[in-house]
Amino acid sequence: MKTIEITVSADGKATVETKGFAGGGCKEASRFVERALGVVVADVPTAEAFLTAPTERRIEHRG
Repeated sequence: MKTIEITVSADGKATVETKGFAGGGCKEASRFVERALGVVVADVPTAEAFLTAPTERRIEHRG
């Protein structure tokens, strides 16, 4: 399941974490949240950021 988790600490620091996105899809999905919150201080990619998005394959067998 794809989710965007936003955590705001007591001192007002916000953290945005995306889950379930492959490749650059996480940045695209969270862009609107980052713009609304202001300046990005750090961007730390998760392991999912390095995965490629699944593609659809179609295999036909003729015989």
